[in-house]
Amino acid sequence: MRRAPAVLVATVAGTAALVSFHPRHAARAVAAGPAASGESYAGSVQETQYGPVQVRVTVRAGRLVDVTALQLPQNEPRSTEISVFSAPLLRQEALTAQSASIDTVSGATYTSDGYRASLSAALTSAKM
Repeated sequence: MRRAPAVLVATVAGTAALVSFHPRHAARAVAAGPAASGESYAGSVQETQYGPVQVRVTVRAGRLVDVTALQLPQNEPRSTEISVFSAPLLRQEALTAQSASIDTVSGATYTSDGYRASLSAALTSAKM
């Protein structure tokens, strides 16, 4: 019985802390790459469980020189967090592979699948 007041106070304090917690999520650019001259091709919009994914590729002399995310899931703070984390990794994978044969980013399966499909469509438009 002596522990009940302490447990009650700790529960109330913990609940108050959780209720007052507001995650900070600043608006950030989802993907920014170096400016690259060449021809650009937008991939198709891929609807995922967490929101749309679309990329644009820039091709110069038959090589993939840039990939820009035009749309990534941002409907909820966690989706935005995943998009901000995964976009540069997916971009680098695509530039290294010079194709849509890229690995899935752990924790961003739906975004990776949408990115891969949109990238594939863009590369098909670019005849790569």
